[in-house]
Amino acid sequence: MFTGANQVEQLLRPRHVAIVGASGDPTKLTGRPVGYLRKYGFSGEIFPVNPRLSHVGDLECFSSIQSLPTAPDVGLVLLGPDRVHQAVLELAERGAAAAIVLASGYGEAGVDGVKRQEELREAAGSMRLLGPNTIGLINLSDRIMLSASGALEVGAMPRGNISLVSQSGGILGSLLSRAADRGIGFSKLVSTGNEADLDTCDLLEYLVDDLETSVLAVYMEGLRRPDAFRRVARRAEAAGKPIVVFKVGRSEFGAQAAVSHTGALAGADRMYDALFKQLGVIRAGVFSDLLDISAALSVGRRAHGNRVAILTSTGGAGTLVADSCGVAGLTVPPPDTITATRLATLQDASDPLSITNPIDVTLAGLRPDLLRNALSSLLVSPSFDAAVIVVGSSALAQPELVVDAAVACQAETAKPLIAYVSPNAPHVVRLLTSRGIVALTSPESCAAVLGALMRPARQVPEAGDVGSFDLAPFAEISGALNEAESKRLFAAFGVRGAHDLVAATPVEAAAAAKVIGDPVVVKVLSRHIAHKSDLGGVKVSVPADRVAETCREMQEAVSGHGLEVEGFLVQEMVRGGLEMILGLHQDPQLGPAILLGMGGVAAELFDDVSIRLLPIARIDAEQMVAELKTAKLLQGYRGAPPRDLEALIDAIMAFARLGEHFGPRLLEAEINPLFVMPAGQGVYAADGLAILRDQ
Repeated sequence: MFTGANQVEQLLRPRHVAIVGASGDPTKLTGRPVGYLRKYGFSGEIFPVNPRLSHVGDLECFSSIQSLPTAPDVGLVLLGPDRVHQAVLELAERGAAAAIVLASGYGEAGVDGVKRQEELREAAGSMRLLGPNTIGLINLSDRIMLSASGALEVGAMPRGNISLVSQSGGILGSLLSRAADRGIGFSKLVSTGNEADLDTCDLLEYLVDDLETSVLAVYMEGLRRPDAFRRVARRAEAAGKPIVVFKVGRSEFGAQAAVSHTGALAGADRMYDALFKQLGVIRAGVFSDLLDISAALSVGRRAHGNRVAILTSTGGAGTLVADSCGVAGLTVPPPDTITATRLATLQDASDPLSITNPIDVTLAGLRPDLLRNALSSLLVSPSFDAAVIVVGSSALAQPELVVDAAVACQAETAKPLIAYVSPNAPHVVRLLTSRGIVALTSPESCAAVLGALMRPARQVPEAGDVGSFDLAPFAEISGALNEAESKRLFAAFGVRGAHDLVAATPVEAAAAAKVIGDPVVVKVLSRHIAHKSDLGGVKVSVPADRVAETCREMQEAVSGHGLEVEGFLVQEMVRGGLEMILGLHQDPQLGPAILLGMGGVAAELFDDVSIRLLPIARIDAEQMVAELKTAKLLQGYRGAPPRDLEALIDAIMAFARLGEHFGPRLLEAEINPLFVMPAGQGVYAADGLAILRDQ
């Protein structure tokens, strides 16, 4: 009996392969797989299947799947959509462990295609299915090419310890050819296509345990099983195997905003950013970074800080790298006194203070002793955590001089060493890569790679005990809650609201104002209005003697929009608080997330937010506060008092408990504004909304 893990093993490392629909013409797409398997040295058995052929080359060709001499580990199906279903059914009946379906016209082709894909999955039964709409897989470690990708025409492809899972077959071919051109080695590459069965997480689960894989690269269009991705990311972190993802779909084009500011601010791409950040997954900012960062991580070196030394023989290129590092948040500090003195001595300079970073060693490409000694001084210096050596045009004629120096110096330290090849010199890039030096061709890539090498390990929090709360008043409530109900819900989890009273009429509101104290905030109360201030439904600093009149004016204004007023809320005026927004948003794919940002009526205008998906730990809440661009306002900016950060973090954790307790029943929740008072004075929910699904 097959098990899931065994079947994926047989898919990636088969001994018997059936090529269903194989052609005898190697120039055709259907003729490529047999040719690739033999060209690259597959040592197992190949069973071409085609009723019209007796042989494919010197291989016996079988008329049907039923006539195969043994059950194949994998059936590579090269047929059109009208014949794929029957072939998959027959492979399953014959006892194949897995099938790979290249044909398109399934889930990506509308409602009818989705139905065909479901039928295909049913036909596979317990057999695993890769695809459809996939280009297949490539196992360079074991010389197994189960693919029709033209990228396999490139010839020599180095083997390495990077494995790629791509939801696009074309991108798999693109990365394979780019890597081969630069001398970067892959272990395994898998195109998951439409993921009717096997998906990105299934393949990552296998590759985490693969002894020939040290780095996991992912080209992602979407994520079907977020919880499975979280699990495999934890396993990869524990195994010391970094995951690098390039996720497409970063624009918010076509995204639908929810009724709250939170819904508008928590765009889908930001949710993925939060997911990757929490899991310690490295997100490639541009497509080229996916290969560059993966290749750098595969060398196995990590930096323990963000200080970068740049050694160059061409000032302009060194400045480019320094500028890119600065933009990326890395530092390019001057060398310490001892290091500066060594560098000055090497260059016959009299003043160590003249040595700056980037360190410009003129004509170093023609003096390997100077280059080697200068680079060695930087790598052993306590002032730097990593180094970049700029390879200029002087190295084009004799690249071995700079390569030998870099290799010798890298052997003396565990710090990362990056080579920036400034001229267009593919042969220099390949030579550096083949000798174990990370070689990059743009200054921006240098900064991106160094940033990835400097990321600390991340412990992913598990869901914890959310506590016990009196939620009886909310058991029968569903739909949008009005502000008073919403704030009572938040208070039940530990976020107190500003003192307020509910009034049914303008006269009752005036009486409530006398209890609360003069002046007050007056609001219309309605579960149908998310943004009351937009409709004239909020007035601040209202004297008690004008409350009744104000209520009548607001009621008339809101009623003019065809909206029902349930009553009024009279609230104390909170002074001296910094306005923030704290929200919870349910993403249809990734689940609930907490959002923190600068609040008030301009929340969306500021667009300064931090997001974490549930569950979170307190350290996540602390980091959410710290990474806001406006975090300095909380710390006491230009004489303003420092704010109660501990109370703010408590409020974030309270919202997290709220989200974990209600789960998918809580569609949205928001406090805007949340007043953060001076240190020791806490926080107050000054407005709020919540939307609950039916039980």
